[in-house]
Amino acid sequence: MHAGQRDYWRCERCKATFLDPQQLPSAESEQQEYQLHQNDVNDDGYRRFLMRVSEPLLQRLQSAQQGLDYGCGPGPALADMLTQAGHQMSLYDPVFQPDTEALQRTYDFITCTEVAEHFHQPAQEFDRLNTLLKPGGWLAIMTSFQTDDSAFANWHYRRDPTHVVFYKEDTFYWLASHYGWRCEIPVKNVALLQKRHDR
Repeated sequence: MHAGQRDYWRCERCKATFLDPQQLPSAESEQQEYQLHQNDVNDDGYRRFLMRVSEPLLQRLQSAQQGLDYGCGPGPALADMLTQAGHQMSLYDPVFQPDTEALQRTYDFITCTEVAEHFHQPAQEFDRLNTLLKPGGWLAIMTSFQTDDSAFANWHYRRDPTHVVFYKEDTFYWLASHYGWRCEIPVKNVALLQKRHDR
């Protein structure tokens, strides 16, 4: 598939669409783009946006859980919201919070909001997330799901130069089957994946 002078491929197994690896953006160009993002921890509009993932996740969590905001960005508003709800949060972001110590523990839940579309090596990233998640734990992902291929070229989400992989709803059900997770889609563009207790 060709769109906007970029070439994309479709994974026949999971149905994700990904940018040709030869055209992936450099780390420098990505960081320049990320610096343009205005993710203020105290921005009411941003927090309302994040409630799409926080509310269904909180309904499924026990009290005082250990969580990781994976790809927290410069303004970890979601981690702040979950801390206020009584959970203990660790932060990791390869650009803004590159504390690899946070990747040496396991967690009751992991949030990954507006992050998965940036993965240059999504299979490795999901392997890591699976390793970081305790049995019975929840992985909460928020990303704009790809729908009709005919709309892909003009899709605003595709036009962000740092967005390099796009997931269909079917992709998350495939991931659940692959890892032995349970998948729920509580609201549009949010996937909640629970790791089995015996994994």
